[in-house]
Amino acid sequence: MAEPLTRLEAQARAEQIRVFALELAHLEGSQVVSLSDEQRRSIQEHHQSVIASLSNQFDIDRDMRSKQLSLGMRIASLLGAIALAASVFFLFYQFWGRLGTGLQITTLMGASGLTYWATLWIRRKDDTGYFTKLAALVTFVCFVLNIQMMGEIFNITPSDKALIPWAAYAILLAYMCDLRLLLAAGLLCITAFIAARAGEFQGLYWLDFGERPENFFPAAIVMFVIPLLLNQARYAGFAQIYRLMGLLSFFLPVLVLAHWGDGSYLALQPQTIEHLYQALGFLSTGAATALGIRKHWPDVVNTSVTFFIVFLYTKFYDWWWELMPKYLFFLMLGLTALLTLFVLRRLRSEGPTDLQTKVSA
Repeated sequence: MAEPLTRLEAQARAEQIRVFALELAHLEGSQVVSLSDEQRRSIQEHHQSVIASLSNQFDIDRDMRSKQLSLGMRIASLLGAIALAASVFFLFYQFWGRLGTGLQITTLMGASGLTYWATLWIRRKDDTGYFTKLAALVTFVCFVLNIQMMGEIFNITPSDKALIPWAAYAILLAYMCDLRLLLAAGLLCITAFIAARAGEFQGLYWLDFGERPENFFPAAIVMFVIPLLLNQARYAGFAQIYRLMGLLSFFLPVLVLAHWGDGSYLALQPQTIEHLYQALGFLSTGAATALGIRKHWPDVVNTSVTFFIVFLYTKFYDWWWELMPKYLFFLMLGLTALLTLFVLRRLRSEGPTDLQTKVSA
């Protein structure tokens, strides 16, 4: 029995039909193929039936116009979600001091519960997912405020343990409502918690974990490995979010340590540490780019190439900014960018196309 389609797979199927129709029209116009009126009508009716069936199950983009409008709706949904979340945050603080302790606790618990059930109700009614995104983000903000302000009411010492329920709640909502934004928020909380724990293990106060960028390396490994162990195929873009969070949690600390050796745990001279992390930056971005190309992960390739160029440019700055005339320095950067383009173009042209891969398989 075939597994049910996801929205991502349904959208991909609709795109295949659209591209096929365009290519068939081009082939007929070039007189490469010739279909009878009955064959052409049969194909069109079949495709219309498939699109109608997919549209009844999912909110897919049927054509380019729908795709363009969907992009605008996603942007409006994101901005609206952020605005509503900020509104709830400032609303609490506007009237918080006028409420008694009992009413404060009741308000916090009620806001978290009501917004959660409202999100579930909207999710059942909303086929598009845009209104669900609004409700889910407001729900998450209410939960964060709940934990934070409960701590203030009962005078609880701030702790990194609050990051655990925040992360769990954000990830729960992300998987329930298929929302990448909340997944990123949850992973950010997990990254901060792991980094704080790594810092505490080395004797730092948990809020000072950012003083040692190496605290983020364990979180980077965890984020990158999760989609390799747990299949994310049912959730559009989730695996990319995990990998992106892992890469950022690794490359950004390496970039910082490549120019700030005093922030390292290593018992070496700061300059030596900087040189080591500069070399690690080039090696790791190159290795990640190769892995991304091999695994067909464009998110990994794009992120790694971006950081490789950043590492290269910062190294050029260290070497030649004071020695070269400024016009010559920027000319060198431009020529380096052109060289990078030629290399990437060569790599792209050498790889097999998707069609070739499918035919050989």
